[in-house]
Amino acid sequence: MPAHRPVIASMTGFARVDGHGDGYSWTFEAKSVNGRSLDLRCRLPSGFDSIEAVARAELPKRLARGNVNLTLTVNRAQAVSQLRINRELLAQVLELAREIEGAGAAPPRLDSLLAVRGIIEPVEEDETESRERVESALKADLAKLIGQLVDNRLAEGARIAEVLNGHLDEIARLVDAASACASTQPEALREKLRAQVAAILGSFPALSEDRLAQEAAILIGKADVREELDRLRAHIQAARDLMAEGGAIGRRYDFLCQEFNREANTLCSKSADVELTRIGLSLKASIEQLREQVQNIE
Repeated sequence: MPAHRPVIASMTGFARVDGHGDGYSWTFEAKSVNGRSLDLRCRLPSGFDSIEAVARAELPKRLARGNVNLTLTVNRAQAVSQLRINRELLAQVLELAREIEGAGAAPPRLDSLLAVRGIIEPVEEDETESRERVESALKADLAKLIGQLVDNRLAEGARIAEVLNGHLDEIARLVDAASACASTQPEALREKLRAQVAAILGSFPALSEDRLAQEAAILIGKADVREELDRLRAHIQAARDLMAEGGAIGRRYDFLCQEFNREANTLCSKSADVELTRIGLSLKASIEQLREQVQNIE
């Protein structure tokens, strides 16, 4: 399980680490974007498969979600060949040269001897130790890369947290405005019903107080949004608690945004007041902006 962090992390990030050693140079790059779970894709040169195994083992220890693309490019400097003299073959050639010289021929020149095929031969370098050092350095740089990616995602997460808190403050402000709206008060609804009934009946006998109370109760039951406002306040507090908890809260926060939206929709559907409807629509817009940002966090 990823280690607990007291702050939230974005799922988007980038990291790059360059290195060199033993005639090799390399570049690591890691890019991460939003994802439902943690998914790693590697593009590595042939012969460096062990790096992918390390990445798949270490990455889940530091990240919880996101699509991560890891790329490694490796270049090798032109190797300088080592040369050696084949002394056994040289001895044979010298012996033949002495025989030829004994027959009256001029002694062979050094450059002629060295030009004989096989006298000087390249030495194949044993790369086992060199390759082991390079792979060890690559694994160390991979750890740096993952650490850099985590830091970048946390830095982006801190910026997103500020935006989320701003949206929560706006949602709280709109909920308070909806609560203060006169149309949310039961007595205001009762008076509105009384005025509507009086306008309809005109000069006809007014409804009895009991009948008016029954009609008012029905209207109030359908139009009272106090329960939705109470739930919205509870969701705001739950969102703030998640932010304080930190870590991989993205899934739970996204579900909470759905609950936010459900209450805002109900509030708008119950509203029979222009001002309350306006507030409800603004509330829905703020909730949608909140959810768009929540989609980016781990």
